[in-house]
Amino acid sequence: MSTKKLFLLFISIIGASLLLLSGCQQIEANPVPKASKTCPGKDPNFSIDFFKTNNQGKKNSRGINNVIIFNPKSAELDFKVNVGLSHKLYAKDARGKLRKEYIPKQFHELIGDENAKLNGQLPIAAINADYIDTDNQPQGLNVSRGIEYSGAFKNKRSSFGISGGSPNQRQATIQAGRRKNDILNYNLVGGNGRFYRQGKFKDICKDLGEFACKNATNRSLAAITTEGYVILLVNDLKANSEIELSQLNQELLPDMFDNVLQGIASNNCLGNIQEGILFDGGMSPGLYYNQKTYVENLGPIGSVFLIYKK
Repeated sequence: MSTKKLFLLFISIIGASLLLLSGCQQIEANPVPKASKTCPGKDPNFSIDFFKTNNQGKKNSRGINNVIIFNPKSAELDFKVNVGLSHKLYAKDARGKLRKEYIPKQFHELIGDENAKLNGQLPIAAINADYIDTDNQPQGLNVSRGIEYSGAFKNKRSSFGISGGSPNQRQATIQAGRRKNDILNYNLVGGNGRFYRQGKFKDICKDLGEFACKNATNRSLAAITTEGYVILLVNDLKANSEIELSQLNQELLPDMFDNVLQGIASNNCLGNIQEGILFDGGMSPGLYYNQKTYVENLGPIGSVFLIYKK
């Protein structure tokens, strides 16, 4: 082969190598984008999730806040309320009157007894709710699948609930007394201490009193967002999981409710906080999700709000 032909062959090989190298560099510089996780509030199929957060609402495996978020309109979910009874829920006496023979029951009993079942299934999630009186009767407005089990403060204190109707009709409400639209009075649990009303936050420390505000600081609460999602939260140092305490991860005082809830709502695309209510604190907070009890205390429970996965 002539010197000229060898030179041209050498040049062509170098050119091809440079072209190949350039292509490889371009592929490396522009990798195929990885699929990102959908934010729950942006996912039309989102139903329910559990996670832990710090007091800024950021997910943290050692967070003190045990959080359940869910979409009331999800066709995968259903709801029920349970209270402490010595007999079957919805049972009537010989005269056809609803039986209401209350006995003290703890959180694990109210989420695991026969009255906790819906269509033969136990709940996937649960949170403690209403305050309880000295006769073991819930104090506020409690309605289970349209049947009422309420106490002396049912018209004075606010309650949290999920309406009846088909899944796409369901809505969450927090309001004092029974709702005017009866479909909204299907599953309700009593509470006390409204810290959000129509999108406006209020520090309710003075309303709670010194002990409940600054001493009994383990909290159980529910919030509803502008997009209709629900946040259930229990903050308790005695939780059945590892907690790493810090300035941003500690027991909640009432002026902190806003930061943690708005953080959770924002980080999960749930909208803004519209309504918020406390459930019974002190010796009562309890939270259960997917066969694990994350929080349970020793006190009897007025009522529990139960969530089922179809």
